[in-house]
Amino acid sequence: MQQQNMNMPNMNAQNQQMKMQQPPGVVSTKDALYLTDMMSWNLLSAKKAHFFAGQCQDPEVKAAAAKCGQMHQRHYQQLLQHMGQHASQQQPLNNMQ
Repeated sequence: MQQQNMNMPNMNAQNQQMKMQQPPGVVSTKDALYLTDMMSWNLLSAKKAHFFAGQCQDPEVKAAAAKCGQMHQRHYQQLLQHMGQHASQQQPLNNMQ
């Protein structure tokens, strides 16, 4: 039992190091829903950061909030682009024969 527990950290380290070089060709329904959630989170974060940047008096805090908002907006755009590419590659089921 102890030997199995000792091997677990090595397995976790190996799993964390493995990264996809390209997105998969097929996006499952679950993945699509998760991507939609990620887009919602990023859009909301971008809007909040923009709002807070407008409320700040301190120029450093204002710049940091604006930078944060730009980052979330960039992530949103990247997800939107990926979803658009995936949608254009898919064919509707009723056209399949």
